[in-house]
Amino acid sequence: MSQEEYQVCDACGVTAEMGFVIGEGDEVAEVEVFAEDKATAVAEFQRYLDLAKQVNEKVIHDLDENSKLSLNPLTVKLKFECSAEKLIFELRSRSL
Repeated sequence: MSQEEYQVCDACGVTAEMGFVIGEGDEVAEVEVFAEDKATAVAEFQRYLDLAKQVNEKVIHDLDENSKLSLNPLTVKLKFECSAEKLIFELRSRSL
């Protein structure tokens, strides 16, 4: 790639295009929760799920609270309807 392909934005100094940040077909976010027991892990995940539902009420997750959960970390996937929603969630979840 040559430098001529990408021009620096005068407003923000960015040299990449949004296509590199928002990847098509990348709708799944992965959340890792560290907790000592199942109840604490599920409660902590609920905070992430509440935030995800603020972005899109139809978000789908793969946490089955009735099954034996692997802790430290508890890894849960959240599937959004589009890549932009995933990106919004990831940016907002940094504050949790």
